[in-house]
Amino acid sequence: MESMSYRPVLLAVAVATAGVLPAFLTGGLAVQVREELGFGEAALGLAVALFFVSSSVASVAFGRVVERIGAHRGMRVAAVGSAAALLGVALFARSWGLLVACLVVGGFANAVSHPATHLFLARRVPTGRQGFSFGIKQAAIPTATLLAGLAVPTLAITVGWRWAFVGGAALALAVALAVPAGTASRLGGRAEIKAARAGDVRMRPLILLAVGIGLGSTAATPLGAFIVESAVAAGIGVGRAGLLLALGSAVGIVVRVLFGYLADGMSGGRLRLVAGMLGAGAVGFVMLATGMEALLVAGTVLAFGAGWGWPGLFNFAVVKTNPGAPAAATGVTQTGASGGAALGPLLFGLVLEATSYSTAWLVSGAIALLSATAVLSGRYLLLRDRAAREGRTVEAGKG
Repeated sequence: MESMSYRPVLLAVAVATAGVLPAFLTGGLAVQVREELGFGEAALGLAVALFFVSSSVASVAFGRVVERIGAHRGMRVAAVGSAAALLGVALFARSWGLLVACLVVGGFANAVSHPATHLFLARRVPTGRQGFSFGIKQAAIPTATLLAGLAVPTLAITVGWRWAFVGGAALALAVALAVPAGTASRLGGRAEIKAARAGDVRMRPLILLAVGIGLGSTAATPLGAFIVESAVAAGIGVGRAGLLLALGSAVGIVVRVLFGYLADGMSGGRLRLVAGMLGAGAVGFVMLATGMEALLVAGTVLAFGAGWGWPGLFNFAVVKTNPGAPAAATGVTQTGASGGAALGPLLFGLVLEATSYSTAWLVSGAIALLSATAVLSGRYLLLRDRAAREGRTVEAGKG
């Protein structure tokens, strides 16, 4: 296996973490934020959802911008934009509406961070270590929730939640300063467009996979936004609940990196493994639904590790099964990922206000099982299309 420098990978993680930090810091500090600003659980879910909606809406356009300005400039823009959003929350969020406005700005910055870091990794990491690098990069989200969890006992309940956002802004600015100078240049171009038009992207399986990752994101995204409040409602202290979020996030980081490393050595079966992880994650959601402290800990570990540890493995699998046009293929599936990330907190918040945390976590578990089914169905179509193409190739050779 080829050797690689870890500096570009860690820098990509830092930028991606800064990109999602506004959303998950809001979720981790939800108890304090909601108490001061005076809104309910559904409003919290909507606020976090609008962060991802803005990110989803802007992703295609900002992806093209990144191709023009280059990965380095794109990463700096993303980190600075996230810092502005975090500082805006700390200084100006005196109502739910102003909080949402700042989160929308953060969503735009997040939309820049993904294409910029993907472009950066594609240029700087050897092909034989791509799975590992994408697994590490996908650790950005649990890293953000880890920081949010640690912010609860260290800042939110000591000096105030606004100072946690100030600290996040300082961290994002430090990341921006760490990005080296680079030249603006394009990656890809007519060859990639020609390959995609030539039929290398099989839309039917990709649409099913997009549905699968969308459902998986819908099930898992509420973990970062609601696990603290869920634990508090079950009788766990706020400080310990924040540490529970940190624990789950740490497990998620380890799983994403480990499975990214293993993916480089796999000859196939990556999507089947993703489906298995989603099934195991559903068990974790059921444990969370019990409200029992011992099962809350185990459920948090399983839900974060299995139910939300698959994105890097999934993205790498899509790239490997679409070698002729990986950017076009992941563009299709990323639509589902962003949509699910937006829908998850909103749906969870609505179910929570109408019922209870137990019911909301059970709904997440059911959605995770639906996600596993869609991923397996998409894998089946991929294998069938591959067999059909190979059969046509053999027939053409005989002719």
